Amino acid sequence: MRDVLDELHRRWSAGESVGVGTVVATFSSAPRAPGAAMLVGAGGDVVGSVSGGCVEGAVYELAQQVLADGTPVSQRFGVSDDDAFAVGLTCGGIIDIFVERIDRESLPELPDIVGAVHEGRPVAVATVVEHPEPERIGRRLIVWPDRVAGSLGSDRSDDAVADDARGLLASGRSEMLHYGPDGQRRGEGMAVFVNSFEPRPRMLVFGAIDFAAAMARLGAYLGYRVTVCDARPVFATASRFPDADEVVVDWPHRYLAAEAEAGRVDQRTVITVLTHDPKFDVPLLEVALRLDVGYVGAMGSRRTHDDRMKRLHDTGLTEAELARLSSPIGLDLGARTPEETAVSIGAEIIALRWGGGGRRLAELDGRIHG
Repeated sequence: MRDVLDELHRRWSAGESVGVGTVVATFSSAPRAPGAAMLVGAGGDVVGSVSGGCVEGAVYELAQQVLADGTPVSQRFGVSDDDAFAVGLTCGGIIDIFVERIDRESLPELPDIVGAVHEGRPVAVATVVEHPEPERIGRRLIVWPDRVAGSLGSDRSDDAVADDARGLLASGRSEMLHYGPDGQRRGEGMAVFVNSFEPRPRMLVFGAIDFAAAMARLGAYLGYRVTVCDARPVFATASRFPDADEVVVDWPHRYLAAEAEAGRVDQRTVITVLTHDPKFDVPLLEVALRLDVGYVGAMGSRRTHDDRMKRLHDTGLTEAELARLSSPIGLDLGARTPEETAVSIGAEIIALRWGGGGRRLAELDGRIHG
């Protein structure tokens, strides 16, 4: 829902009611992840997507129905061998979509949710999507690390879901959870979708060169909060990197160590070292490779790589730590320009994040989406 959150808030503020369809579960080769959402306004206009086009028409009709009667609906969409051309997912996957009406009465906490997202504070929205008591379907619990708002219908349910939602929030995952009707850990009957709005992951780009400008642009496009850092003030300027969220003038290793010490580096953080200058990248990589981050890559030729690895080995880094370095950086796409190189780096980051092999899909069998 992050992609449509601002538009939802704008309409909420204007006193409008909006039909919202949200992907709450996926199976096999589903095109959109849990949390993807589509808004349908009272005038029939549409914002967002739940399937990339496969089932939007059906969800549109459901949203209009929900807008009219206010009753939330859960619907599963897929494709079968017997009816492959019916409304469904041509990719062969299955998605569950929950459609509800959202307005000031049904979601009074929306301004607090939006404020937390804009300020980079984690918040999760837990919604009952299945329950033997129909009146509890659509009830919500808003979960912050230190407090909650709303209720799912009982203290027991609220306590169980809040604990689990905080766990999902810490890992940045949105997921369907299952409980007994009153939040029992053992049992079934209540399904709750937890939509996590964790802060954007960070991309730290070291080296204020032309490749860094392209990398910052791609990082922002991929949803990262991008920082460009270089020790040279003449090159590290905001005007040279308009797509970066911040440009920092500091020695790279000193800046990274300070960010890690302050708790602003985590397992989702990706680090790209584009300096290919030993006086910058060796001290920086010595710090980076000892951190629990999602990705560390360094630019340079084969010769630069061999020299860098020897220098890093001499610093005392272990073989396991050195093995975490992606160098030379990126996938073999035949890239030539800074923009193409940024795509090859971004492709490697995506592949490592989701376990992709980096091969052409046309050469592979099996499902496309993880």
